[in-house]
Amino acid sequence: MHWNLYGSGMRIELLHVADCPNVAVARERIGLALGQVGVVATVTEVEVTTPEQAHTAGMNGSPTILVDGEDPFGGAGPSLTCRLYRIGESVEGTPPVAALVEAFSR
Repeated sequence: MHWNLYGSGMRIELLHVADCPNVAVARERIGLALGQVGVVATVTEVEVTTPEQAHTAGMNGSPTILVDGEDPFGGAGPSLTCRLYRIGESVEGTPPVAALVEAFSR
């Protein structure tokens, strides 16, 4: 899936495995964060199916959000498992909108 918000500038990739329970929330939060920041962005969604593909793509668990090819939230390395994001005291399956706004504003 590919969606283009506000033209073409920043490149955002949403990497995930099939049936990831957090991908819909990640998709929604990316859209909300981009709306708040008002940056030019192209968002590409990629379903990752093999460990090799996870390694090549830079997927640190599902979902992984890359901004211009980099994971702004770090990561433990290539993985096809569910990912948890620890932001302050919170642990969620996708970064909160505020954390995405910060990542997209850098």
